[in-house]
This record gives sequence, C-alpha cells and structure tokens, in this order.
Amino acid sequence: MRTRTALAQARIRRVRTGQCRRDRGPGITVRESVRSRAMIEIGVFHNGSSDLPPVRTPSGVACNDGSLREVHLAAQRTIVNQIRQGILADKLGFDYWFQTEHHFQPEGAETSPNPLASEMAIAASTRRIRLGQAANIITWHHPVRIAEMTAMLDVVSGGRVEVGVGRGYQPRENEVLGKPFGSTIQDQERNRVAFTEAFDLIIKCWTQESFSHRDEFFSVPPRYTKWNHKQTIAYFGLDRVTQNVDDVLDIGPPDMYSAGNPVMATTTTLKELSVFPQPLQKPYPQIWEPLTSPRSIKFCAERGVNGYFIVEPSSRLKQNIDLYYDHAEKCGWPDRLNRGAFKYGWDAEKRRGIVTCRYIHLVLPGMDRDRELRRYKQALEVLWDYYGPFGFAAMVAEAGEAFTNLSAKVEPDTLLRKDIALFGTPAEIVGKIIKLKEDVGYEDFMFHAWFELAGFNAQETEAQMHYFAEECLPELYRLCGGRPAYKPEFPIPDFDDVRQQPESTERQHIIAGQK
Repeated sequence: MRTRTALAQARIRRVRTGQCRRDRGPGITVRESVRSRAMIEIGVFHNGSSDLPPVRTPSGVACNDGSLREVHLAAQRTIVNQIRQGILADKLGFDYWFQTEHHFQPEGAETSPNPLASEMAIAASTRRIRLGQAANIITWHHPVRIAEMTAMLDVVSGGRVEVGVGRGYQPRENEVLGKPFGSTIQDQERNRVAFTEAFDLIIKCWTQESFSHRDEFFSVPPRYTKWNHKQTIAYFGLDRVTQNVDDVLDIGPPDMYSAGNPVMATTTTLKELSVFPQPLQKPYPQIWEPLTSPRSIKFCAERGVNGYFIVEPSSRLKQNIDLYYDHAEKCGWPDRLNRGAFKYGWDAEKRRGIVTCRYIHLVLPGMDRDRELRRYKQALEVLWDYYGPFGFAAMVAEAGEAFTNLSAKVEPDTLLRKDIALFGTPAEIVGKIIKLKEDVGYEDFMFHAWFELAGFNAQETEAQMHYFAEECLPELYRLCGGRPAYKPEFPIPDFDDVRQQPESTERQHIIAGQK
C-alpha cells in the first residue's frame, strides 16, 4: 500500500504532465491543482515591524533610522496596528491571524511583547477568524499562567484560539525572562527539558479538574503551601463535588507557633489546585510550534502538535513535511481528538498538519513597480540583518544544500529568487503560491501571508491586505477547491451588546462633586 507521501508525489506528477491551464495575464502560468476534495485556508502573520524608515549604516547593516525615543513611539503605534489589522483580517475573510512573541527590540524587525493580550482585544471585535501565536515562549513564563491566559482567550473568543508554544532562541530575551524558570538558551538540553515539562504542565492544567505536579522545574502547588480555609473545607465536603477534602488538603493540627492570618496559622497544606477558566475547546485547543530542527519536528509529530514553517524554500519545506508526516504515521497519528490520519501537508477539516508563510508585497494600481521593489528589498534587509546572526541563514538553503556559514548575509534577492519573498501583481503572487503548493505536494493547503514589514506604515499594510483579499483570495479558493465551511463550535460572546445603565442619584452627585 502506497504511503500518503507517495500519493502526494503522484498527484504532483499528474499536474506536471498535463493537468494544468493557462491563467489570465501576460506570460503567467498558474498550474491548477487536481480537483479532488482539496481545500485551502489562508491566514495572516504579524511580526510587529517598525514603521520607521530603514537605513543602511556605514558598516553595511540595515536597521531603524530613528532615535530611541522615536523607536518607543513607533512600538506604541505597532501594538495598536496589530489589533487594527487583526480585526481587519476578520472583516476581509482571512481564516487565521497569528502573532509572535518578542521583547526588547529597538532594531526594527519585530515588536510583539504579548500576543495573547493583543488577541484578546481582537477577539472582542471579531466573530470568525481563528487566533494563534507563533509562539508564546513557554520557557519564559510560569506554565500555569500561560494555561490560564490562553484558556481566557479561548472563552472570550468563543473557542477560536490556536495555542502556539516555543522554546526561544534569542539570548537577550531568554536570559532575562527564562532564567527565573530554569530555562537558558546557553544550555540547549536544559532548555528542552524545561520546555517539555512546561508543555506537559499546561496540558494538565487544561484537562484535570484538580491536579498536582512535581518535577524538576515546577512544584504545583508547592508542598509547603499552608491552606486551612473554612470555605474550602466546606465546599469540598458537599455531595456534588467530585473531589474529597482529603484529596485537596493534607489536614494537620494547628501550628501553635504561628500567629496572625488564621488560614496560615496551621500545619494543613494544599495538595491540589484547579485552574480557572478551562478552555472551551475540549480536551484542549490545537497546539502549534514554529519548527526549525528535525528533533523539534519529531516532538510535534509524536504529540499531535501542528508545525509552523516560515522561511524554508519549497524543497526544504517538503523534506520537513515528509519527516513530520512519516513520524506521525509511525506514532499512530497522535491527536487530541483521536481524529486519526490526516492529509499530506495540511488537513483543513481536522485543522492538523503544517502551515507555511511567505512575505507578500503586491504592486497596487498606480504604484511605481521599481520603487516598490526597492522599498521591499530595504524592508527585507532590515529583517534579515536581524535574523541572520541567529543562524537562520541555514533555513533558506535548499534540501541537501550545504550551508555552513551561518553568519552569511541573506540578501533580499536570494529571498525573492527562492520565492520566500513574493512580489508582483495579483496574478504573479497567486501563481507563486500555487507553485509552492504543488512543489511541496500539499493536499489541502494552509498558507499565511506576511504583509507588514519595516518602513511601511499602517495604511500601506492595510492596503496590501485589502488588495490581496479582493484580487488573490477568490482565485486561490477557485484553484484549490474552495474553503471549509465555517462552523462555530461555541456561542461567541457579544461584546457590542452592552447597554448603558442609568447612574444612581448618589453616583451622579459624587461625579459632580456634590458629596
């Protein structure tokens, strides 16, 4: 019996040997996917690039052209723009909105310190779009707090959260934020152990009504937590409560040497606790992780975690998807909902598999193409002069291509030549997206567009989103077999229906300063 990978490859061969058509537009060929039951979903990725103009320093490095004070003001604008554009993405019909988490960044590439807070604001003003993170760096936070906050977003959004997790890779962030939780990027193995424990603890928070955790990095609750509260004891004595008092408390005699707070003047200690709220999606929301290494790919495949790839060219992306898919098959298709095997690359109905992202810049009507290309290249240079020194240069290499100089400068022309950065008319952009789908062998397709880049203001970014939605989305849906029907699993809270209550006379007097 042929594997799914073999079937996907056969499909590509059928397309390449004649099942294609000539798309409208001079000299542009778009290969049409075989019409099986394939579908496409399209999202937006927002990294938080600064709108300050780029500049190349005398040393040849590109960065923000602004004072530190101007960078602070630009960051404030960026945070507001993320929320504006997340709401706009929902109105324009995009399926997913993803943000990342990064801190302490003056150079210009990224500002996104709290994607969960931003998406909470987006959730309150949207009804359909799914909200994800690529990712929350769980080695920088107490995992119980991450579990609480993501569950809050799931409740507020009506079950639309996609939870991103990551280990972190930047020392400036990791050593400041991760050190209190035992995670440092200087020790990769210890960082992985901390990440895995945090991951498992988050799952426990979401799936157990009352729990305890004891491991290398976290003790929840700590064994020394004194708790002798009469209401707790009374509640867990009720017949309807599933836990007994003895399950939750280790009851001991009074501590004769303690004084003051009566809850703490005791030898009674807390054994378990519950995390509120629980997520709406059961047993828990789909989890995602940005992936760069085979080890991380296998971790995700064996736990049913979706993978997020951003900069890999199609040959490397296909290699990574093959590894993920084959390892998932070997592990019995692990999945939170026991949905079994999924389609190669992405399965829209099961929301399972691998997403890829590409930088997008459309030439809008009336634009000077050469000028826009120069600006686009400047923005890409700022981005990659930041990311390059972290070793991401290796990620733009083709599958099997030796890339030993991790500090090599990644040129914008390289990103354009490899179709990692897409530029042109709607027909050109659509053609490149479809080519990516077919080269990799996706059945259903999950694609994210990255519109915001250094030096472009909010109006320019939003114009890109509008034009892509109007000119590219309909054609992509047509070529890929349509999109899944939107079926909300839970009622979406209506935050617009907040009626103004008349103030009391006393309240009015207080406001007027009359009391």
